[in-house]
Amino acid sequence: MTELPEAVAASSGFQPSAEDIASVEAWFAEYDAHAVNADVERMADMAMFPLNVVSDSDESGNGGAAQQTRQQFVEGMSQVMGDPGELKMESRRTPIFLTKQLVLVISDATFTTSAGGQQARYADLLVKRDGKWFFQTMVQGGWGDQLSG
Repeated sequence: MTELPEAVAASSGFQPSAEDIASVEAWFAEYDAHAVNADVERMADMAMFPLNVVSDSDESGNGGAAQQTRQQFVEGMSQVMGDPGELKMESRRTPIFLTKQLVLVISDATFTTSAGGQQARYADLLVKRDGKWFFQTMVQGGWGDQLSG
């Protein structure tokens, strides 16, 4: 077997500091505030495009993946977000840092609207660029029929 590059080997034992964890929590607080306000454009500002979207449960029972442009993200999220203030969100998040610049975050969330509550589990891959977090990959079951790839 070929040796791993030094940077790969060095990143394998990364342990996030309290500041690293707080930065991810602050990112989600900002993103959630935009979601509750149905401010899809601001949500898109927090993404790194093209955005990877991964899901399962298409008609054939298969998983799938697609890439979205900013315009596709805005159009799709605009259809599901509802009116500003209609959505209430409660989330428990588990960040799994791969490196100081890559974090996979598992979210267990409850979304509540006037129609009732719904629970969801999903994951986001955040990438740090120029000292700022951006989400680059969204993973959630049940959206496969809407993926075009």
